Formats: sequence, C-alpha cells, structure tokens
Amino acid sequence: MHSPHQLNAKMLPDSLNIVECEQPQYELNRFLYQLVGDSWDWGDLDTYTNEQWQARVEDVALRTWIAYYRGSIAGYYELYRPDGVNAEIKYFGLSRENIGKGFGGALLSQAITSAWKWPGTQRVWVHTCTLDHPSALKNYLSRGMTIYKQEITPLI
Repeated sequence: MHSPHQLNAKMLPDSLNIVECEQPQYELNRFLYQLVGDSWDWGDLDTYTNEQWQARVEDVALRTWIAYYRGSIAGYYELYRPDGVNAEIKYFGLSRENIGKGFGGALLSQAITSAWKWPGTQRVWVHTCTLDHPSALKNYLSRGMTIYKQEITPLI
C-alpha cells in the first residue's frame, strides 16, 4: 500500500480496545507471538534466546500494539520499519478465542492506520503464507492492499 487513501477501513467495535506498548517488554512480545502463532505453527522465532528477544523488541524500528476484548488479550500486531519509510506489519493476528468475532478486519485497519500515522512512512506491506489464517489474504486485499509478489515453494 503506497497511500493511506487506499485503506478500506473496517470500523473498530466499541468492545475492542487497542493500546500501543510504549515500554518494551520482550517477555510480553514472546507471549503474544506464542498466543497468536501457536494456532498457525509459527516457528521462526522459537529458537530465540532471551537476549535475542530483548534486542528485537527494544529495537526502535519495532512497535507493538495489543487488542483487548473484555479485559483479555484478543490479538496484537507489530510494525517494523528499519529503513524509516517502509512499514512492515511484521506479526498480526487474533488469539484462538477471538477468531470469528469479526475483529480481524478492524484490527488490520488499525495496524495499517498506525503504520501511516508513524511519521515518514511511505509504504505499508505484509508477508503472508499458508501458515496464516485461511482468510488472511482476503482480509489484506479487502483493506486495500495489493499483491506485489507471489511465490510457490515446493514441498520437500
């Protein structure tokens, strides 16, 4: 996405509250990664040490937001912008208990809005794959994102 005007936002329900984690806590990010990612077999950070998690989360190029529903964590997203202009939605998703409540589009809309509000952002992008929710790509496209590149990796 190259312009905030491309966003086809879905309204945030009153029952969902999204808060930025302004004080980095690597243990919290590790918990969020496992809470959301375990349902989809995310594993790229499974071997990270405490020191690697801490360095990752305390990087000024990474920002984290948590969505709360009725006092519990409903999901989260991380934005990563190491070059100061290209904001990647690094991790994004809902906890198992909150899938199917209509929160996905609203949470993604907030993630994209947060990326555009980060001064200097010129592009917002995300990777997705078969390890994500089956509706992930549809959600990204529905919010106004376009496919840049598709790859098919042969099974080994």
